[in-house]
Amino acid sequence: QVQLVESGGGLVQPGGSLRLSCAASGSIRSIKAMCWYRQAPGKQRELVVGLTSSGTANYEDSVKGRFTISRDNAKNTVYLQMNSLKPEDTAVYYCNVRGRSTSLREFDVWGQGAQVTVSS
Repeated sequence: QVQLVESGGGLVQPGGSLRLSCAASGSIRSIKAMCWYRQAPGKQRELVVGLTSSGTANYEDSVKGRFTISRDNAKNTVYLQMNSLKPEDTAVYYCNVRGRSTSLREFDVWGQGAQVTVSS
């Protein structure tokens, strides 16, 4: 079984920065992709950025140049550095990790979500 624990988030003024972390633990054999999604009130969940095992990152257009995804392979942890935050970035942010467990089964798990509020 694989679990994710998210940390970070909070309240920040426009133009500020926050960093989210998501640590994966459990019976992990390999990780295929680590992604961040967000869901704003009244809107559908959307992909913010995905990071493949080869290191390729694909960002949603509105966050390009402001958000950066990174990964610590030794810790099975993914980070989302968010700079120049805007009120429209306000949402609950979820990490998602896909991979293969030690029993060779594929897994697709979600973090518990972290609230990010950008407001003056």
